[in-house]
Amino acid sequence: MKKEKALVVFSGGQDSTTCLFWALDKFKEVEAVTFDYNQRHQLEINIAQDIAKELGVKNTLLNMSLLNQLSPSALTREDINIEEKDGELPSTFVEGRNHLFLSFAAILAKQIGAKHIITGVCETDFSGYPDCRDIFVKSLNVSLNLAMDDTFVIDTPLMWLDKAETWKLADELGAFRFVRERTLTCYNGIIADGCGECPACILRKKGLDKYLKEKGE
Repeated sequence: MKKEKALVVFSGGQDSTTCLFWALDKFKEVEAVTFDYNQRHQLEINIAQDIAKELGVKNTLLNMSLLNQLSPSALTREDINIEEKDGELPSTFVEGRNHLFLSFAAILAKQIGAKHIITGVCETDFSGYPDCRDIFVKSLNVSLNLAMDDTFVIDTPLMWLDKAETWKLADELGAFRFVRERTLTCYNGIIADGCGECPACILRKKGLDKYLKEKGE
């Protein structure tokens, strides 16, 4: 039996789109929320809105431009290069992003009567972002419930999946081709398989190649 209602934190990327299909499979009613924080590629907002519309999912766009002002990174500043150095967080890390996104998602969820908040964060194949860790999500879940006197559940269906397993999940949900062709994961703003050179594209392709090999394709 499907659960009642869920809100998906939705960027239009591989992970959040897989989560959106997962939510549609698990819940009777699904809405999405997309955040505009003046990110490097505004195209991702358009893609998120287009995907939500095609799937018949109401999508709320929230203005989070203050995050851009407070948290300089390669995703919020065009003059910061996309790079990863050993022992350091990648230049694409946006301080406070998931903390704020999930907090504002909870406020919206309460208004629309959704008890489940779904996010595509992952601790298995990730870039070391501290706000993608399971311990952070569980801690924030408790804090939000206390702060709002409610009983939200933050669902993280990808938390312990590597990228190959995420592709497998999309395939099992009947969304493999959709996710591969319609989503934007690339830090350089190229849809589908992307530029093939940025860290996000390399991770995505590595997982895709592994999954297709396991599948015998």
